[in-house]
Amino acid sequence: MTGISQWQLQDAPTMLAVLDEHLICHQASLGWRKQLGLLTSLELQMPLSDLFRLDDDIELTRQLRGLLHTKTSLHEISVSLLGKSGVTQGLLSVWHVQQEQERPWLLLAATCGEQLNETLVELKRLQTEHELILNAAGEGIYGLDANGMTTFANAASTQIVGWKIKDIIGKPAHDVHHHTRSDGSHYPRNECPVYHALTDGKVHHVENEVFWHSNGSAVPVEYTSTPIWQNGKLNGAVVVFREISKRKEIERQREAAYQEISELKQQLELERDYLRDEINITSDFGEIIGDSPALQNTMAQIEAVATTQANVLILGESGVGKEMVARAIHAKSVRAEKSLVKVNCASIPKELFESEFFGHVKGAFTGAHRDRVGRLQLAAGGTIFLDEIGEIPLSLQSKLLRALQEHEFERVGDDKTVKVDVRIVAATNLDLEAEVKAGRFREDLFYRLSVFPIKVPPLRERINDIAPLAQHFLNKSCAESGRNPLKLSKQQVNNLQQHRWPGNIRELKNVIERAVILSRGNRARLDLVMPGLPQTSKFLETDKESASEFITDKEIRDLEKANIIASLKSANWKIWGDSGAAELLGIKPSTLTYRMKIFGIRKPASISSDIQ
Repeated sequence: MTGISQWQLQDAPTMLAVLDEHLICHQASLGWRKQLGLLTSLELQMPLSDLFRLDDDIELTRQLRGLLHTKTSLHEISVSLLGKSGVTQGLLSVWHVQQEQERPWLLLAATCGEQLNETLVELKRLQTEHELILNAAGEGIYGLDANGMTTFANAASTQIVGWKIKDIIGKPAHDVHHHTRSDGSHYPRNECPVYHALTDGKVHHVENEVFWHSNGSAVPVEYTSTPIWQNGKLNGAVVVFREISKRKEIERQREAAYQEISELKQQLELERDYLRDEINITSDFGEIIGDSPALQNTMAQIEAVATTQANVLILGESGVGKEMVARAIHAKSVRAEKSLVKVNCASIPKELFESEFFGHVKGAFTGAHRDRVGRLQLAAGGTIFLDEIGEIPLSLQSKLLRALQEHEFERVGDDKTVKVDVRIVAATNLDLEAEVKAGRFREDLFYRLSVFPIKVPPLRERINDIAPLAQHFLNKSCAESGRNPLKLSKQQVNNLQQHRWPGNIRELKNVIERAVILSRGNRARLDLVMPGLPQTSKFLETDKESASEFITDKEIRDLEKANIIASLKSANWKIWGDSGAAELLGIKPSTLTYRMKIFGIRKPASISSDIQ
């Protein structure tokens, strides 16, 4: 203790003390003696418990004993000092002192006072207040030092990722919660945006990221890593993050809703197009008109099968109205509230067959710029009408058969199976049984389609239906052209009934429309569109009703002018040569030119001048 005695502690105003290896105080300065209220000499025999309130400084005894062995020091640790006026807070520094051949000693230096005590109290208050503020925040907040070690964390951060604060303080935050990407792959620390703020000194905001919960589950988050600068030097970073599971779920639901809306929009657009086609076709053929025995037999078959779920095969010549029969079956079925989707199998290119029937996904092939719903899926819950079914290439019939049997299929480019409930109504003008025998049509597909065959009679077998059909088309054509209704005479009806009508109802409709275009006055000029019919003039009419009918000279000239214009249009205003208007009318070109001059007919300016 020789070296220690040389220190003049007697009158030192500061708080200095010397402890031996048993932590017994042997010397105390004037300043410390005043703190304790002692007037005794410099040398004392006081245990540590007379200098400090050890209940508040549990670790103090252990730390001091450790210094005796490690020969290190402590600097400004917080302690509770005993004194005459009670316990005060102070700061304590300790040094290990040992000279040769002497036992070790500890030199203590303490500071305390009312100002220091007030400062410590205020510091503790501010610390508590800031902790309350941080813990009240809904976002997770934690701090990093310059080396990326966690220095603090608030309550929300522990709730979001299941941390225990004591388990993360002093550890790399990346290793605790950010070491793996959402797909499970390794996330190198040098690629972590959290740590980039410690290297480039910039704020980093990440919107879609994953932190890992202590239970091993992934927590979707967004976070901002902000650098902390002190005296112009990067000293750490603060990370603020929030869980976005609900937002992700809302985004997923919104994306699903958007996808559903897109699909519904696409389906509605397709249905709109189909409805337009249906309106046009319905306008062309109208309802099923007639009461002939042959038609009545067909209608009875429609009534019998419509309410069932059986597949129907409609047979008949081209133009007999097979599609109208399909529409009647659908309209009388329990599927009437759903769509009737028509597919003209003869008009679909072979390379687009699968896409047309089953649909495709975006990118499935060149030109597939978006997802497309196929006809089968569009008809879900309703009826699909496969017109010209015999024209489907043999190589593609197997996939259609599977879809019809299993009621499921995959879109082109997709591995997801789509299930549909759809009724099949097919139609053809071919003899499918002969096609099967010839190897051009699959037998199993034929039997799948022809559960209930319906034969639609040709128009020549429905002679009594020709008059009402013709009058129906006549009324419709007059209404569309904005002219007064025309009527057919008995002679004209008789002439129509004598025609064989190889084109059936479609041919009849076209004949009536052409007659309306060429007719003037209140007479329908069938003789202008059907040269085989007799001239329907008053000299050729023999029935009593038409005996009093006649046309004026002006009407004759109007008809001649209209006929010339019609021939010129048909020849694209070409007068001379093969397929010219003169040849079509059976007159000389010079005669046609003269009559055009008489009637004031001139070639429109839009027609090329080199046409003659």
